Amino acid sequence: QVQLAESGGGSVQAGGSLRLSCIRNGYTYCMGWFRQSPGKEREMVARINGASVTTYADSVKGRFTISRDNAKNTLYLQMNSLKPEDTAMYYCAAAVTWTCPLGNEYNYWGRGTQVTVSS
Repeated sequence: QVQLAESGGGSVQAGGSLRLSCIRNGYTYCMGWFRQSPGKEREMVARINGASVTTYADSVKGRFTISRDNAKNTLYLQMNSLKPEDTAMYYCAAAVTWTCPLGNEYNYWGRGTQVTVSS
């Protein structure tokens, strides 16, 4: 059983930056960051597969960077140039497959960390 724990959320003004971290207690090939705001469906923000190939949602390309440090069992999401529409609960997710699921069919989920961006 892989357990995930996110941290690093908070409140920032538009244009600011935050770095989210997700510590896991076991290795999985695919990991991703998702977000969900009230009244909206959970959406993929960024993911990284077993070959370290990354994919980003169009809304965050050029502003967010996903990375991982396998030695520290940690996944990161560097978020720059934050916008009010980035406000959401951010979740870390892990899948045991080499390639990442196209949807939300991940095996393990963290409890989330809140990000609030004010204008």
